[in-house]
Amino acid sequence: MNDVVIIGAGPAGLTAAITCAQKGLEVYVIDEYMKAGGRLLGQLYEQPDGSWWNGIKESDRLFQQATDLGIHFSLETSVSNIEIKGNSWSVFTSKGVFVTNHLLLATGAAETPVAVPGWTLPGVMSVGAAQVMTNVHRVKPGNRGVIIGVNVLSSAIAMELNLAGVEIACLALPKQNEVTAEQAQPKKVFDSLLHVAHMAPSPLVKLGSKLMVNDFMKNLGITFYPKNGFKMWGIPIQLKKAVIEIYGEKEVEGVTIASINNEGEVITGTEENIPVDFVCISGGLYPLAELAALTGCPFYYIQELGGYVPLHNEKMETPVEGLYVAGNITGIEGAKVAAAQGRVAGLSIVEKSKGTTLTDEIKEAIEFVTETRNNAYIQFDPEIEKGREKIREEWGKYVERDVDNGPIRASTGEKVTKISK
Repeated sequence: MNDVVIIGAGPAGLTAAITCAQKGLEVYVIDEYMKAGGRLLGQLYEQPDGSWWNGIKESDRLFQQATDLGIHFSLETSVSNIEIKGNSWSVFTSKGVFVTNHLLLATGAAETPVAVPGWTLPGVMSVGAAQVMTNVHRVKPGNRGVIIGVNVLSSAIAMELNLAGVEIACLALPKQNEVTAEQAQPKKVFDSLLHVAHMAPSPLVKLGSKLMVNDFMKNLGITFYPKNGFKMWGIPIQLKKAVIEIYGEKEVEGVTIASINNEGEVITGTEENIPVDFVCISGGLYPLAELAALTGCPFYYIQELGGYVPLHNEKMETPVEGLYVAGNITGIEGAKVAAAQGRVAGLSIVEKSKGTTLTDEIKEAIEFVTETRNNAYIQFDPEIEKGREKIREEWGKYVERDVDNGPIRASTGEKVTKISK
């Protein structure tokens, strides 16, 4: 029996594990990848103060700290099922069953696919795959490529690929259809990019973004957005063009791109071919919450958080006895926010496990999550705080509804003890 089992060795899982171990708990961390670090492993960008955030170095630091504390790791281990028997969680994996009274899910996020004609050709990949190939394995995804999808994630990774000497012909929108929806509408994408304009090396782009203070200015901005796009890091960001097809015989040979109007509709006769040897598709991220669905935990769809998220409070507790969540499973944010949430989760687990009171430490840790979020260099959704408020409201409703019965026990569906408000 382990004091704590954590699924996910990303920034949230590692920080939670370290926090628990520092308080004397025995911790086991499970992850399907061959190395700890999660999404940290692919990150490399310059911060506002001029310093560089190197995700590999940060993950190595956290992993070394964890191993020095005696934390056990089971890497290259996949989880197939989770069950609760009595008060104990049983986690079924490819390397056996792990049992604990306190289970933290820190499974992170996954990329949302966007289907484009020709996307099954060799040489087409998610933008995250290109990031891992380049930053983790030091293998270029190709010599010249196009990124389909203009968002925070693709913009950041385009910069990283550029730093690695990979030529990106352009970032362009996907062709509009029922699936791509807002991702193919120039104005919607333009609005979202205003929140990452500070990343651009161009003073013109930074200055222009500050002028977009109302709908009139935003409409004016997209109307007069250059046909060939603004360049960031020498890469054209094309909001008035969409990729309508990826072509090639046995592998990617190029893309067909066309001009679009402000509503995202293709302008007939503007099609042109761009020769490339790889294509990245970026549809954004969504919380990877499948394992939480096995526990009986309630879910809510919150757009600002990236999709369906398990119900949780600010202490990272769920209504299910002994189950906690942290990181991008609770909503799409950066690694620093995930790590801050991991510390909160770790302290909450220690408090419950040892029956001690850590009110001040937990309060301080929760405040640090908010501070980290407010100062985040990259924000995946500009209304993330609105999403957080929604999940707080849902938690409040749940508590009010079930305060006389308490959290649910996943194995039977019965209520067990009261939730503290």
